[in-house]
Amino acid sequence: KMAAGEAAGRYRSTMSKSKDPSGLLISVIRTLSTSDDVEDRETEKGRLEEAYEKCDRDLDELIVQHYTELTTAIRTYQSITERITNSRNKIKQVKENLLSCKMLLHCKRDELRKLWIEGIEHKHVLNLLDEIENIKQVPQKLEQCMASKHYLNATDMLVSAVDSLEGPLLQVEGLSDLRLELHSKKMNMHLVLIDELHRHLYIKSTNRVGQRNKEKGRISSLVKDASPVPLMDVTNLSTPRKFLETSQFSTPGSSSMRETSLLEIKEDTELDPEENSTLFMGILIKGLAKLKKIPETVKAIQDRLEQELKQIVKRSTTQVADNGYQRGENLSQENQPR
Repeated sequence: KMAAGEAAGRYRSTMSKSKDPSGLLISVIRTLSTSDDVEDRETEKGRLEEAYEKCDRDLDELIVQHYTELTTAIRTYQSITERITNSRNKIKQVKENLLSCKMLLHCKRDELRKLWIEGIEHKHVLNLLDEIENIKQVPQKLEQCMASKHYLNATDMLVSAVDSLEGPLLQVEGLSDLRLELHSKKMNMHLVLIDELHRHLYIKSTNRVGQRNKEKGRISSLVKDASPVPLMDVTNLSTPRKFLETSQFSTPGSSSMRETSLLEIKEDTELDPEENSTLFMGILIKGLAKLKKIPETVKAIQDRLEQELKQIVKRSTTQVADNGYQRGENLSQENQPR
């Protein structure tokens, strides 16, 4: 027993020095290998067996003494192990669910992008259909504007319609006839505007002077004024040049009409467009600018200038002669041959 105790003590001292269990095995192997004969080995073997038996007895005693704590520790360990296992399984399931969600989200994102693109396409198609519907009504509206002489609205409508038909709606085959019709009207629109401009520039402006002169002659005949007919006063007539002057060239006492810029001209569809002749000529010039026909307008004015001035002289001569003849008739009726 003493030998077994010494062996056990030796093994325990070896274990205390080295926490590695393989150290004890190496020590036993070294002890057995250094033995000279079989008897020493058997003796060493017996000592080991006695030491292990004593360890078993000591372990059994410790287990008996600490049975309750050991049982509780084992159960706690089992519970912890089960919880860890369950947590691992749940985490694995969560990872699988996350991967599945990620795949689904990728699919949903592609579907949403596709739907968004389709929505934009449908919106664009609807806008094109609305534009086509509006353009189909352009000929009728254009005819109404031309009849009421709202030329600026007519020009804006026509230019916008032609730009759409020759731009975004160029591939629409069903609008080919309408495209040709409106393009033809746009090509000839400036001719109407130039005729209106000449009418106000040469005819309507001189008619106002003649009308004013006629009224003066009527007043003079009522008061039996035998003085000759007064000359036409054309110094206060509004002209396009005066109308187009900006505020930087105008004097402090100038009228607000002369300070108006051509870009600020707007057409009131509720009023008679020809009520203000100067404003009407500004509208005509703005319409010609939108049609990009200003060079043609200038050329037409230059070509027709001599002819129109001759017509003014002819009309004025006829007007003066008629007024003189009427004045003579009135005087002869009053027995005043002079």
